[in-house]
Amino acid sequence: MTTIHYRKMHGTGNRILVVDNREHKSDKPDADALRRIADELVYDQLMWIEAPRSENALAAYRVYNADGSEAQQCGNGLRCVAWVLGRHGDADFKLDSPAGPVFARVIDEFRTAVSMGRPIFDPVRIPFITSEERMRYTLDVDGKHIEAAVLSMGNPHCVVDVDDVTRAPVDSLGPLIERHERFPDRVNVGFRQISEPNEIRLRVFERGVGETLACGTGAAAAVVSGIRE
Repeated sequence: MTTIHYRKMHGTGNRILVVDNREHKSDKPDADALRRIADELVYDQLMWIEAPRSENALAAYRVYNADGSEAQQCGNGLRCVAWVLGRHGDADFKLDSPAGPVFARVIDEFRTAVSMGRPIFDPVRIPFITSEERMRYTLDVDGKHIEAAVLSMGNPHCVVDVDDVTRAPVDSLGPLIERHERFPDRVNVGFRQISEPNEIRLRVFERGVGETLACGTGAAAAVVSGIRE
C-alpha cells in the first residue's frame, strides 16, 4: 500500500487537493481510485505536483477532476499550488502546466496571483467543431438554440449569457452543453450575468465535476470573452 500525503485547500470556494510528489515520486492513483478519493475527501480538482519539465521552472503539475479525468488547467488550483510552493521560498516563479508555462507570485500569507497565458479562440485548439471561427456560436441543445462564446484558457470554456444567474438552468443545461457533440473533449460551461459594464455574476458547471463555488479559468473566460465582444 502506498501512502500519499496531501493538503486540502480552497481557492474562492473551489475545493482543491494538493499533492507534492516531487520527492516521493509515487504513482498517480488511477481514475477509479481518484473517484473513490473524491467521494471520501470531497474535492473538485486534485493538483499533482511533479519535478519541473523545462528550464528555470520550479515545478510542474497535473490536474485531475473529481470524476478521475485529467484536465489541462485549473486557475484556483494553480493559486493553491503557488501558495504551497512559494510560501517559504521564492515569491515569483515559473511552473510547467499541462497547457504550457505559467507564472505565479505569492503576495502574502493569504493571496497569490497567477498568469494563465493567452486565451485561445482557434476552434481546432479549443477543441470545438465548427466550419469557421466566430465571435459567438449557436448550439442546438435539447431543441433550443443557445448563443455562446467558445474559447480556451488552457481548458475549453463555453460562456452563455443569462438575465438572472440565480435562476439560470445550471443543473439541467450544464450537463447537456458539457457533453455536446461539438466539444470533443467536453467543456466547462459558464452562465454569465452582466450586471454593469465592469461587473458580472457567474456560475460555472465544471467539466468532470458539476457546479462548483468558483472556477478561476471560468472567471477568466467570462471576462475575456466579454471584453472581446
